[in-house]
Order: sequence, then structure tokens, then C-alpha cells
Amino acid sequence: MKSNSRRQFIKSTSIAATGATILPQFSFGMFHSAQKLRVGMIGIGLRGTNHLRNLMMRDDVLITAICDIDQERIELALDMITENDVAKPKVFGKNELDYKNLLELSDVDAVVIATPWLWHTRMAKDAMEAGKYAGLEVSAANTMEECWDLVNTHERTGTHMMILENVNYRRDILAVLNMVRQNVFGELVHFRCGYQHDLRGVKFNDGKEPYGEGVEFGEKAISEAKWRTQHSLLRNADVYPTHGVGPIAAMCDINRGNRFVSLTSHATKGIGLHNYIVDKGGEDHPNAKLNFKQGDVITSTIDTSNGETIIVTHDCNLPRPYSLGFRVQGANGLWEVDGNRIYIEGKSEPHRWDEADEWLKKYDHPLWKKYGEYASGAGHGGMDFFVINAFVESAKENIAPPMDAYDAAAWSAITPLSERSIANNGEPQDFPDFTRGNWVKRKPYNWIKDSF
Repeated sequence: MKSNSRRQFIKSTSIAATGATILPQFSFGMFHSAQKLRVGMIGIGLRGTNHLRNLMMRDDVLITAICDIDQERIELALDMITENDVAKPKVFGKNELDYKNLLELSDVDAVVIATPWLWHTRMAKDAMEAGKYAGLEVSAANTMEECWDLVNTHERTGTHMMILENVNYRRDILAVLNMVRQNVFGELVHFRCGYQHDLRGVKFNDGKEPYGEGVEFGEKAISEAKWRTQHSLLRNADVYPTHGVGPIAAMCDINRGNRFVSLTSHATKGIGLHNYIVDKGGEDHPNAKLNFKQGDVITSTIDTSNGETIIVTHDCNLPRPYSLGFRVQGANGLWEVDGNRIYIEGKSEPHRWDEADEWLKKYDHPLWKKYGEYASGAGHGGMDFFVINAFVESAKENIAPPMDAYDAAAWSAITPLSERSIANNGEPQDFPDFTRGNWVKRKPYNWIKDSF
């Protein structure tokens, strides 16, 4: 979609919706206040520039500051800003802590954090301490201490943060969520999900071509290979759980009448990254001597307080097609994303799958039915448009977002808990209750309510 069309859409819907009575968090990011949100960008790599592009298409957002320690990314972002004919922002990035100076600006209301994982929690904490509404890329935290830091900082400061989990806005996910809310599957019993994505070309990149076939990581590499691969070298854990578990958590109301109770995890041997290095760089390459700690396939099983089980898979180091492996199963039937298939008792032919397309079309979410055309070109099939809209609208109203600090903590806790379980031969690990008992009375978000 042309940028001026999307800008006109944001402008008109913001004005038209000022009289709406449903708050954004109850309608999953509708359009309400017409005020402008002043946003600072912390991290403008590949993910950050995608957010920057979508934010610049909105008439209700001003980009007032950008920060990155990579001068090339700063220059690229400034070129994008010039091309979009918007005011030049203040620039930060003299060192790794210069983002703190950005947080001191009075003309920054909210920040979008899209930096390497190890910086996520500390930057979100500092943003909340500074009174800035924080939009945090996934995963939100690496350790249990960091999970608690997000919750404790939010509660102490009263400042909100939103985990920017875009898969929660995928069209098929919202359609299936609609089916869940309308009881199509009956009482829920079991889920499967994960992150199954061949990332070897991302984890090793020598800079000769973006996402090429390099075998370097760390300082010799470019983009995510500078930092992401180090986690595979040192950690045997599901280090990237939220793309899969976020949508499932919404479907079974985690932290809102239900919660994660315990987890067990197991890991296979890790041979995929070594084999890739040998294949692309030869047996004599220095990286071929490294011992990668992460198992190639990590499988975690989560029990919930309502009696469901969730199987979460991390599979990024072996050759395979992409899939998040979703399965939603209840007393009356199930949907599986692989194979695009569904079975509903009494509706489907006994013991035979239906193609899911007609079901997904029938239960298409109101957001996608009404605004899907405006999401075109926003990134990741359009779901990036909806996630950044929910962030902007929640931040403008300064209210709790659809995916809050408690969600960020619970979903991200899978990483340290899986690491601990694997290290102890699959020993069950208890999930902390990040809501301190309030999950019992917290009301589920009304993800279906059409407030237009």
C-alpha cells in the first residue's frame, strides 16, 4: 500500500474513533486518540528499520530520536527519514550507554527497543524508570532475574511496556483465536508450537552478501551473526520461545484466569552448526573446532493450571522449511498449521481432515477483515502493521497494552527454565507466578470485540 494511503487511513480512523468506549487493550489495538506520539528508536538494525518504516507511515507519530552504535545503520535510518520527508531526529550512539541520554529527552514519550537480546531487559528497565512507554522486541528476557526485573520495574514505576510479539497478529492465528473464543474446538486440551526455522545462514555471515553462506560470527560477521550465534555456543536452551508460545498463551488466557505451572525440556545432540561450518568453510576453519552447546532440537512441555499441555519446539540449526508448528486441540476438534488442515467433530467427515482455508475465512478476525488491506507491505505478511498499531494506540492512551510485562516475563521464562531442566536431565521446573496471584482475577482481553 502506498504510504500516503496508510497515513490517510491512520489519520481518519484516529479522528473517527475518538468517541469509542472500548479501550485499546480490550479491542487489541483499535484506533482512538488523535494525539501525536513522540517515539525514540533504540536499535535500528534490520528489525528496527522495519519498525521505523511503519512508524513513519503514521500521521500520529513523530520520530524524535534514534540510537545505534553502528554508524552505518544511523546513516541508513537518516536516509530513510529524509526520503519520507519527516523532521530529522536527534541522534545517539557514541557508545553502548548513549541510549540513556535519549531516555532523558522531554520530547520522547515512548521507545521501541530492537537491539541484541542481552540489552533488551536493561533498556526496557531504564525506559520505564525514565517514564517512557516501552515497546520491546522478542525475546524480552534471558534469565529469571531479568523476567522479574521487567515485572518489578513496571509495578514500581507504574510505566507500561509491551512485548512486540508480531505473530500474535498473524491472520491465521487471529482467525483460530476467534474460533477458540467462539468455542468451535470445545474445551481446550492441548497445544503445539515453536520456532522451526533454518537460521544457519543468519547465524554465520561474513558480510560478503546479506544472509549469504559465510561461516563467521562475532566481530568478523554482520547483522545478527555478530551476537545471536554466541547464544548457541554457550547455552543449551530454547532461546527464542515467544513466536510460538505467545499466540498459544493468548488462546488459553495465560496470566488471565490461567497460568503456566511447570515445564520439562530435553535437547538432542548438537551437530547442525558444526556440519554447516565444515560444509561451507572446510574442516580446517577455526570455527570448526568449536563445541556448540545448544542441542539442534529442543522440546519443552508446559503444564497449565487449567490442565492443558503445550509442546514448544526450538529447531534452528538443521536444514528444514520454516514452520511455527501450531496445533490447537480441544474436545470437539483441532487445527494444525502444517498441512493447513482442520477437523471439527460433527462438521468434518469422520476421520478425515478438512482444508483449513474455508474455516479460516469464515472466522477471519474483525481486525483483518476491516483493515487487512492497510497492512499490506508492512512486513511479515502484514502482522507488523497490527503489532505496531497496538503499541502506538496503547502508548498514546498510556494504558496497559495487549501483551504486557507479565506476559513478557512468563513467555521469556521458558529460556532459563528450559536451560535448567535440560541441565538436570529433564527435571520439571516450576514457573514463577509473575502476577503474584492476580492471574486468578485478571480478566482475559476481549480479542474479538468489534468496537468500530
